[in-house]
Amino acid sequence: MPRFLHTADWQMGRSYSRFDIEDGAALVEARFAGIEKLAELANEHQCDAVLVAGDVFDAQTVSDRTIRRVFNATKGFEGPWVMLPGNHDAALAESVWTRALRLGAVPDNVHLALQPGVVPLEAQGLAVLCAPLTQRHTYGDLTEPFSHYETPDDLLRIGLAHGSVQGLLSDDIDATNPIALDRAEVSRLDYLALGDWHGTKQVNERTWYSGTHEAERFRNNDAGNALIVEITGPGATPSVTQVVTGRYQWHQWRETLAVKSDLEELLDRLEALPDASVVDLRLEGAVTLAGEERLLEALSVAEARFRSIQCDRSKLQLEPTEDDLSELHADGYVGEVIGELRQRQQEQQSEEARDALAILASLLKGRAQEGGQ
Repeated sequence: MPRFLHTADWQMGRSYSRFDIEDGAALVEARFAGIEKLAELANEHQCDAVLVAGDVFDAQTVSDRTIRRVFNATKGFEGPWVMLPGNHDAALAESVWTRALRLGAVPDNVHLALQPGVVPLEAQGLAVLCAPLTQRHTYGDLTEPFSHYETPDDLLRIGLAHGSVQGLLSDDIDATNPIALDRAEVSRLDYLALGDWHGTKQVNERTWYSGTHEAERFRNNDAGNALIVEITGPGATPSVTQVVTGRYQWHQWRETLAVKSDLEELLDRLEALPDASVVDLRLEGAVTLAGEERLLEALSVAEARFRSIQCDRSKLQLEPTEDDLSELHADGYVGEVIGELRQRQQEQQSEEARDALAILASLLKGRAQEGGQ
């Protein structure tokens, strides 16, 4: 009973310039560790092969070190790997793949599908029909020749492709590298393993996107998985099991704070996240000075606990309550300054006024605490 692991969109060599150096380096390392995880899963589930449906590399210009490390990471699984060029690492006349071959970095058990055709894995009971991208963008369906590929009757016909299933994704996504929605049926495929969509997605009972093995962007698209596919024989319906491979969870929240309970709920949600979280938080609305203090404390704790947290508070207004001002003893001229800053913040959406108000409040609170000692 043939069983294989379907993965795609590793994007090795990807950089994370929006993060600080330490966090960016950790996210890069997680992608290499993710390949090692795939090898472990292939052994654990007694897979016959690992199929990688495109975009192993993020660009043609990745370093030699990255190339070597990618193939080194596959060594935990000694069965066959079939790697397909995608739009980021297309099989050009001179490409990241030709460099890998010149470097002698490609292990004997790794099959590079640089030309359209069939990779026969007879011992594993598989015939892998491959549609590599030989340029970044195409406008014809490269899987169409699958219908004409002849394969032994006793081998499963497994398609391996990288592109956009027509009519499934949004128009801006499926404009290039199209794949027919009924490709598996028309080309008599037992399974069609796809890459390009970075989240796990079922197209039909024989066609799946595995998604990337490690999430790398803020999209709620079920990334960070691989698929274990088991097929009892030619013509049988595949059994597909989704397994988690990703280390980090990415969360992008856009929150409006209006009342005290909004802040309480936000802080509870932050506290409930696992340590291996990457968080992008944007806040708007209004918060009291006391609420601002609680928020800053929670963000400080999160910065030490999470892999990364970035919080944009530029549209979050400070609205001191009477209790806030009473604790600050902000009367006379100081009280007038606070009032002016509040008005400017509200009327002009001034980030400078907000920051000035926060600094002034912090100074006054610090002075009040010193006076109480």
